[in-house]
Amino acid sequence: MSKYEKLLDQVLRGTSDANIPFDGLCNLLRHFGFEMRIRGSHHIFTKDNIMEILNLQPKGSNAKPYQVKQVRSIILKYRIGEKSNG
Repeated sequence: MSKYEKLLDQVLRGTSDANIPFDGLCNLLRHFGFEMRIRGSHHIFTKDNIMEILNLQPKGSNAKPYQVKQVRSIILKYRIGEKSNG
C-alpha cells in the first residue's frame, strides 16, 4: 500500500480528521491532479470538472478537521482515487 493509499484510507475513514498531516493532504490532492496555488497561508486547490474550490490552511503541522471533511466529501462526490478515475 503506497503512502497515498494509506492517507486516502485515513481520510475516508473519518476517524482521525484532526490528525491528518497538512503536507500529506496537499500532496494527496496534487497526486489526484489538483492544481495548487498559495496565497499567504491559504493553499487553494482546483481541478477541471470539479466545481468546488478547496481552500486549506494548516493548524500547526496538521490540516484543520473541517477542511479534511470537505476534502473527503469532494473525493466521495466525484469518486476521486478509484481505479478508473485516478
